[in-house]
Amino acid sequence: MINQIVTTIAKREFARSLKFEEGILTELPSCKDEIKRLLYMHIPFCEELCPYCSFHRITFTEPFTRKYFKALRREIKIYQEKGYKFEGIYVGGGTPTVLIDELAETLNLAREIFSIQDISVETNPNHLNSKNIEILQQSGVKRLSVGVQTFNDDILKKIGRYEKYGSGEVIAERLKNTQSCFDTLNADMIFNFPGQTSEMLDEDLAILLNLNMEQITFYPLMISSLTQEIMEKTVGEVDFRGEQKLYELIVRRLEKYYDFSSAWCFSRKKALIDEYVVDFEEYAGLGSGAIGYLRGTCYSNTFDIEGYIASLEGGRLPLQASRKFDLHDQMSYDFLMKLFSTKLDITAMQKKYEGRFLKTLWKEIAAFEIVRAFRYFPPYLHLTPRGRYLWVIMMREFFIAVNNFRDYCRKQANIL
Repeated sequence: MINQIVTTIAKREFARSLKFEEGILTELPSCKDEIKRLLYMHIPFCEELCPYCSFHRITFTEPFTRKYFKALRREIKIYQEKGYKFEGIYVGGGTPTVLIDELAETLNLAREIFSIQDISVETNPNHLNSKNIEILQQSGVKRLSVGVQTFNDDILKKIGRYEKYGSGEVIAERLKNTQSCFDTLNADMIFNFPGQTSEMLDEDLAILLNLNMEQITFYPLMISSLTQEIMEKTVGEVDFRGEQKLYELIVRRLEKYYDFSSAWCFSRKKALIDEYVVDFEEYAGLGSGAIGYLRGTCYSNTFDIEGYIASLEGGRLPLQASRKFDLHDQMSYDFLMKLFSTKLDITAMQKKYEGRFLKTLWKEIAAFEIVRAFRYFPPYLHLTPRGRYLWVIMMREFFIAVNNFRDYCRKQANIL
């Protein structure tokens, strides 16, 4: 019952908070502070499109992709001209490594003009070859996140990844051969696929433990309303009723060997994670369809890739929509994201919001205390095991809301 209530409330609140307004943010203000932010870059190209994926992506073609990377480098320079400073880079997609030379040139530009400390890049198993690895190393990449999803061959065939990336055995071998090439190698997994049993998931966990992976991220299946229709036709009906059982199996197998970097990310050491929104209070979103959060404003670039390129060729940022969070929304956002990392510094939040954090969110905090979602060990609120799964539910609904927003924008751009 509690899980259903949390799902319903989270779904409603995130749908409300992610109602962006078109054209409100026409230009980003200049920045004069010294805050170090994260630079997120989106590469919306894949060699083939997976049916469960709700991210902004199209089928890769080389000439068009090269034009896109050139526009992306123009966008980076505009942020530099406006005075923004970045200490971390996260490159997501799509498949960022579809053109490794263009990616390297883009990363090297960012490293030249910003004081970058950490770079994380997403990739797929078929790109784990010696050439790509060497170029990524030379470009300063410290963390590589590999989209594995599962090692189960039957599921890989259903979701269209078996032919593209090989069997679970082949993928595991590629991961093994990439160990120690980067500070952190992350296996990006998904649980709660239609038809996935506890036994199937346990086999995935056994392979990961045998590989001795440095970091494992286990996402619950998170799909937009449109993608859910596609999934039902190609893979099967998505059912959340067995999700908690599968999540508890993951925690039971991994918590002996890993620390919680977030409620669904397990790490052997401190490192960047896929949910960069947890580690960075502010981040700029660059690339078509990228979402950023700066100075209390959440904004999105255009999802029209040709329009994105044209805007930057004309020297303009390709902004499409935005939402200015009021103070309550900003506090709620911090509450959600910081606790997703399993603990929240109350003293720091009180200081940030000039003593108003507890006064504003006391109802939310009291409600989660009643259901024993966290414990208070000053100055931190710590998620309990029960609380971790409740936060998985809330973050699942948050990202589903983001995916629904992406679908809306892509529909407006006529690219669905």
